[in-house]
Amino acid sequence: LLIARQCAEATRIAGFHTWKKLNRSVRKGEHGLRILAPMTRRREVEDQERGGEPTTLRFVVGFKAVSVFDISQTDGADLPAAPVHRLSGDAPESAFAELTRLAAERGYAVELIDVLVGERNGDCNFAQRRIRVRATMAPAMRVKTLAHELAHAILHEEFTDRALAELEAESVAYVVLGAGMGIDASAYSFGYVATWMGGETDKMREAIRASGDRISSTARAILAGLEREGRAAA
Repeated sequence: LLIARQCAEATRIAGFHTWKKLNRSVRKGEHGLRILAPMTRRREVEDQERGGEPTTLRFVVGFKAVSVFDISQTDGADLPAAPVHRLSGDAPESAFAELTRLAAERGYAVELIDVLVGERNGDCNFAQRRIRVRATMAPAMRVKTLAHELAHAILHEEFTDRALAELEAESVAYVVLGAGMGIDASAYSFGYVATWMGGETDKMREAIRASGDRISSTARAILAGLEREGRAAA
C-alpha cells in the first residue's frame, strides 16, 4: 500500500544493494519509496517440545522506515529472462498432509491461506514456528511451496544470505517433488533460482556445487520422512 501510494506505476521493487547485485544502479537524484521493514532481535527461550532445552529465536520488536526503488528508477543490465511459471495440475493425494506432518515434527504449524503479500506463494516464520501456503494455487504448486518452506525451516533459521537460502530451498523442493512424487518442477524452479542468482549461470552452478551436500542431505531427510509416512499409512 505504501508503494502504491508513492508510485502507482511501480512493477519491480528492490533495495539499493539488491539492485547492485542484479547489476543495476539507482540513478542519481532518484527518491526512494519509503516502506516499513521489520526489526528483529534474538532471544533465548525454552523449547517446551524438547524438555525446556534453551533455543535462540528471532522476534519482531518493531518496524523502521527504509527506502526501496522501482526498476524504472534504475539503469543497468537486463533482469534475468528465465521464465517462472507456477505449477499446474494435481499432486499425490496425501503429499500435502505428509509434508505437513513432517513440518509438525520440527515444531512448525502449516496454514493454508487465501491471501499473502504480493505474489508470494508461501512463507516460513521462524519466530512463530509457522509455515503459510497460498491456498488458491494448484495442488502441485501448493506441495512444491510447502516443500520449499519446509527446507527453509530445516536449513535457514540462522542464515543470513537470502539469495543462497532461496537457491537451497528451491533446489530441495525440486528434488523432493521429482524423486518423491514424480512431479517435474522445472517450469518454476529453474527460473526462480536463476532470478535469485541474478541470471548468472556460472554463479548459480557454483552455488549449487557449494551447497550440494546441504541440498542433498535435506532432500534425503524429507524423502525418508515421506517414505516413513507412506509405510505407516499402508
